[in-house]
Amino acid sequence: MGSPHRKTLSFFLIFVPIYVHGALLQEARPAVQRKPFFQRLRRLEEQFQTFQEVTLTHLQAIASNYNLSYNIDARFQSLAQESQAMALAVNQSQAAVQSDLGHLKTWMRKTHRRSRKVDSRLLALGATLRERSQQRALQRKAQEAQREALSSLALDLRVLQDTLARLMQVVQSQGTRLDTLEGWLQVPGPGTTVPAWPPTQPEPPSASSPKLQGSRQVLKALPEPRDSPQDFADHLQGTWEPPGPGSQWTRPPERPGEICNIGPALVFPNASTENVVFLSPGFLLGLRALSVCSWIRTTSGHLGTLLSYATEENDNKLVLHGRDSLSPGSIHFVIGDPAFRELPLQPLLDGQWHHMCVIWTSILGRYWLHVDRRLVATGSRFREGYEIPPGGSLVLGQEQDSMGGGFDSSESFVGSVAGLAMWDRALVPREVSHLATGKEFPPGAILTLANAASVGGFVQRVNCTCLELCP
Repeated sequence: MGSPHRKTLSFFLIFVPIYVHGALLQEARPAVQRKPFFQRLRRLEEQFQTFQEVTLTHLQAIASNYNLSYNIDARFQSLAQESQAMALAVNQSQAAVQSDLGHLKTWMRKTHRRSRKVDSRLLALGATLRERSQQRALQRKAQEAQREALSSLALDLRVLQDTLARLMQVVQSQGTRLDTLEGWLQVPGPGTTVPAWPPTQPEPPSASSPKLQGSRQVLKALPEPRDSPQDFADHLQGTWEPPGPGSQWTRPPERPGEICNIGPALVFPNASTENVVFLSPGFLLGLRALSVCSWIRTTSGHLGTLLSYATEENDNKLVLHGRDSLSPGSIHFVIGDPAFRELPLQPLLDGQWHHMCVIWTSILGRYWLHVDRRLVATGSRFREGYEIPPGGSLVLGQEQDSMGGGFDSSESFVGSVAGLAMWDRALVPREVSHLATGKEFPPGAILTLANAASVGGFVQRVNCTCLELCP
């Protein structure tokens, strides 16, 4: 970088002697043509001083330029090092970017494959949704058709309900008449004589009278009692078999007013939450009608809970319970809480055996309470059209506040229960009367004490020959 300045300095050193030599040659010329020597010498000194000043100025500029060039070299070296470092950093960055780009390409390929899978799934889901929408449209059409059919059937059902209600009333009213006619039309067995009619009663109608002939036709249509007392007990225990061809029906009891062959009995000795009996299986199908009959004896001041049926959604689907807070002898008949009816059962508090039947049907919500063969309470519009659902927990002696538990000792039953049975239909008065006297066990029972799968606490299960001998 310093060579141009050195060439300039050499030029000036050569130029100065040449210039001085020229000046001396001009002074050697004739005196006419020259000026005075001293004047020229002064001018030459002045020019030399000027030249020195110019030379000094140029030398100072050259020195400053030399220093500047030296600093520039150092700066260029530092810039070269920085550029090398930057190039290394750029190379490293390029390698990192290439690696990231490779990972990104791999991720993009995976994402693309996943997107294709998602697209295929979405297409399959769309096809499924279209099929389901078509199915729902068909179902809606079918439901609309069913609604129309149900609306037409509802009118027919209402007519049938009214007709059936009238028939039930007729059946209830004819039950007593049939019992009386059965006494008139008893056929004497071999070796027996027909008893004479008491003189205080009116003479029965003759065999040729139209009224008696119609009654006989009704009695012939009804099934004849075939069960013996032992068969009747087998009915209650769930082991009944049809009697043999040589079996004969003999009427118990051996003594007037005595009921025998009633099957097993359950004794609840005290008010304890552990005294409970589970019936299994419970209701396998929904019930639109129900009959619950049993012999009951209690020495407590209130009845307590005879029966409780609970499901997951409602712990009071079917309850027959009383507690010490209720009036003595009253019991709540609950179907689908909170609907209930209060039934009067004061005669059951005398410590003696009594037969009780509670009957309900969803047709017009009719219900009946029979105590010792007598109708003591009836009503309608109680859970009309309702169905007791299946799959719940059915217990005796306790009231369930939760399915299979939540017992309260104040609601416990204290006493004895014998011959308990349930039907999924409404028993007629004749069946209730025959059941209370031990004559005949109505067919079609869905539950009896033979279904007592678990007997807890101090509850005792005993077999009694007659009610008077049961504890």
